[in-house]
Amino acid sequence: MNAYELARAQYASIGVDTERALSLLLAQPISIHCWQGDDVTGFENAGEALSGGIQATGNYPGKARSPQELMQDMDKALSLVPGKHRINLHASYAVFSGAPRERDQLLPEDFDAWVDYAAARGLGIDFNPTFFSHPMVKDNLTLSSPDEAVRAFWVRHGIACRRVASAIAARLGSPVLCNVWIPDGYKDVPADRLGPRLRLQKSLDEIFAEALPGVIDCVESKVFGIGLEAFTVGSSEFYIAYAARHPSVYTLLDNGHYHPQEFVSDKIPALLCAFDKVPLHVTRPMRWDSDHVVRLEGELCEIAKEIVRNDALSRVLIGLDFFDASINRVAAWVVGVRAMQRALLQALLTPWEDLKRLQDGARFTRLLALDEEYKGYPWGAVWDEACRRAGVPEREAWLDEVEAYERDVLSKRA
Repeated sequence: MNAYELARAQYASIGVDTERALSLLLAQPISIHCWQGDDVTGFENAGEALSGGIQATGNYPGKARSPQELMQDMDKALSLVPGKHRINLHASYAVFSGAPRERDQLLPEDFDAWVDYAAARGLGIDFNPTFFSHPMVKDNLTLSSPDEAVRAFWVRHGIACRRVASAIAARLGSPVLCNVWIPDGYKDVPADRLGPRLRLQKSLDEIFAEALPGVIDCVESKVFGIGLEAFTVGSSEFYIAYAARHPSVYTLLDNGHYHPQEFVSDKIPALLCAFDKVPLHVTRPMRWDSDHVVRLEGELCEIAKEIVRNDALSRVLIGLDFFDASINRVAAWVVGVRAMQRALLQALLTPWEDLKRLQDGARFTRLLALDEEYKGYPWGAVWDEACRRAGVPEREAWLDEVEAYERDVLSKRA
């Protein structure tokens, strides 16, 4: 027997079907963020610094400088992870066929290149309006600005992006998650916390007023940003309350956007009680929101457990969100996607119904002991089998391909 068959038999002894786990894993899409490949630069103003609470650190060579290079790099990353996935775009990644359009005038055709790319590969697309790194971000405010010209500009941008998302959904035959995150806030303690939130509420009502097919609308909170340390308008409490009153809007959880002692893994089952969908951005905060590359450890594993043991693979919309400019960017994608998948696989290979019965029966000693022992079962052999079936490299063999790609392609970029 090979390693997988031995593992299959061992898991069967505790009532776990590895074939079912593999089938679910390989069918589970993860939305892979395009902005890891070029340090969140986008295609509007190449070379300009990020602003609006966003920062990518490092200057590793080989950054994508054009849509063609970014798509080429994404192709390489996708070839090294099992399964069929989605790509996640920001509006700042529009590919114009003529003169660039302002953000409040964006049209579906500005993303035709991405739709063609996704359609040719059988990928879905998710979408984000870009409320940062733009001259109309005034005093770190967009949708909550007291300047009506600023607020109205960003409302128009949000409306335009929802229409883009709907057009993409129609062309690909797959719903598009359209996520609103804004950097709005204040560096020091504000004199008025209510006013900015009432303006944000008004702006969101205007953005979401139009019913658009194929769009899954969501709002993403944050504790703070760079230069926004004292107060963030779009807080978790504000957005959860807003989504609860607007049935077509969901609240997106980013596990880097909370206090270090708050855990998104605990928030997932809380929101599953009230919402049929829970959009998710998975990152790895280092103390605070630093968007490090996802690794197979700690909170990532807990997030995967909550998704799997609550039978929520179809309800939790998993996306990644990190940007590290200090390492090979293609490798960062591969490490992050494979880590998320392996966390899901570990959760899929755990007999949760048995463990739940132990909890409900107050058999806490046995629950603790078995939960620990199951961690030592040969899930790695099942992961290797997933890679074999998907035709991607097993274990660390993918790194040789990335290093060859760096030598042959990335190193030649100025």
